Amino acid sequence: MGHASSLGLDNARRVDNVIGRAHELIGTPYRWGGASVSKGFDCSGLLVYLFRSEAGISIPRTTTSMLSSKAKTVSRHNLKTGDAVFFKHNGRSRMNHVGIYIGNDRFIHSPRTGKSIRIDSLSNNYWDKSYHTAKRFH
Repeated sequence: MGHASSLGLDNARRVDNVIGRAHELIGTPYRWGGASVSKGFDCSGLLVYLFRSEAGISIPRTTTSMLSSKAKTVSRHNLKTGDAVFFKHNGRSRMNHVGIYIGNDRFIHSPRTGKSIRIDSLSNNYWDKSYHTAKRFH
């Protein structure tokens, strides 16, 4: 097996681990500034935790810094499992939100105070309207 294909396999396994762990965290409460299982997670803290703990990948801590990072920008029709999907709420450019794409038009995210980590659909009217872009950190 060539080096490139074993690298690809390794990457696929890491992404599987990230997504598997994201599924296990469904129901964990949202916590502003949170980036740990014990404290809960805000939207970007969840992704930082998942990539660090399951793939050994260090990604920026805030949605703004994730967006401005050099990570590959992915078009919506090229989304792959493990991509970070970004949203802009109510057209206000300051309010960013991020989740992790899990395939079949769905993503896992930590929505907001009073809510818990859950799966939502990109075809849902709200998320469809506020969809902004995607980045590939893996």
